[in-house]
Amino acid sequence: MGLVSSSGSFTRYAIVGDVSQERLREIPERLTKHAFQEIDATADERSFGWVCFDDWLDTAWVTAPPEKAHFMAFSLRLDTRRIAPAVYKKYVELALRAEKEAMQESGKTFIGKDRKKEIREQVRLKLLARSMPIPAIFEAAWDLMKHEIYFNSTNGKTRELFEDLFTMTFELHLEPMTPYFLGKRLLDPSRHALLDELEPCEFGR
Repeated sequence: MGLVSSSGSFTRYAIVGDVSQERLREIPERLTKHAFQEIDATADERSFGWVCFDDWLDTAWVTAPPEKAHFMAFSLRLDTRRIAPAVYKKYVELALRAEKEAMQESGKTFIGKDRKKEIREQVRLKLLARSMPIPAIFEAAWDLMKHEIYFNSTNGKTRELFEDLFTMTFELHLEPMTPYFLGKRLLDPSRHALLDELEPCEFGR
């Protein structure tokens, strides 16, 4: 479920450090620079980048700009090609049998380890080229007043991808707003060490 839905799962981040006015003005340009690139005509296994919040097929923000009141809204698009293990196993077996038949003509019967590895990679690339990438969209909203980010996923790998791409795009670092982080913001700096001494406890069995 996305940010405009009545419910959903989100990760909230805070930007570490100050954000200059110059950096804020550069947001649209930086989004375009790191926009999603299509891989439909390639054999690439994965592609990711930013797309328009209002239209996930728009990588040039023609439909609408990212500015939404005091928010910047954009989406992370991740396209992935997948090969079913059973399909991969079948075509590797067919390729190995074809290789053995070709070798018999020259009197050879053994396929070396390196050649098997090469055949498996060739099969993988052929199958990737024949499968269409599966798109996934994850929305994000940047509160320009608080410099907090709302990201529409709690999946560990997706969050890691978002954090890395955000840092690469804006040269800013994100910190997840965990209970520890929120407690640190509320406490006086002289009491931060107390948080590190906390231990988990059970309230019921």
